[in-house]
Amino acid sequence: MQKYSKQTRLLVAVDCIIFGFDGEKLKLLLIQRDFEPKKGKWSLMGGFLKPDETPENAAYRVLKQLTGLENVYLEQTEVFGDINRDPIERTLSIAYHTLVDIHQYEKQLSNDYHAEWFEINQLPDLIFDHNQMVKKAKEKIRYKAALHPILFELLPEKFTIPQILALYEQVFDTELDKRNFSRKLFSTGLIIKQQEKDKLNSKKGAFYYKLDKDTYKSKFENFFHFISNPTELK
Repeated sequence: MQKYSKQTRLLVAVDCIIFGFDGEKLKLLLIQRDFEPKKGKWSLMGGFLKPDETPENAAYRVLKQLTGLENVYLEQTEVFGDINRDPIERTLSIAYHTLVDIHQYEKQLSNDYHAEWFEINQLPDLIFDHNQMVKKAKEKIRYKAALHPILFELLPEKFTIPQILALYEQVFDTELDKRNFSRKLFSTGLIIKQQEKDKLNSKKGAFYYKLDKDTYKSKFENFFHFISNPTELK
């Protein structure tokens, strides 16, 4: 097989950025790196691309190998290629991200590489440029969630308005105007009010709602603008 002459070979890696919501807190899944450099330090799930696989296939392989997670939808974040990002060899990394319901995947999670969920505001120091990757992935999720109802997939079958509000405030790391948010939410027609109330978390009791799945599917690509100016949030 012929090769391009006078060209330098580079390594290509993939890194997986897995955000999770447990019903109260937004978290990030990390592992402890098991080889040098930075052995024992906290890291995103990463590995090198093999000659016979696509970057996307490599990301799914690495994620399953290091955490046990599978059947997780991954979306490409960005290519990270700073010249000095890896102190050993010149390595490009293609990052992928997703946001999952932690409870749906907790039985899959493997302890082989000490995979652990960390609250997004209490992260340990991460290796290389992984902090930058997390920041970029968060921006991508926030922008999409500001326009489309993707966060509804993380809610239980029955939920309250305070639960939805808490979810959006966790993802966007900001305090939202409750009345304005509720007004936008009801205007979408995505939720159906139930007769039951949640009496455990409030004295008066908050009504439960369910997601109207047919409306959700038909209106998913509509622009709802749940959050104004998401790119201006920290």
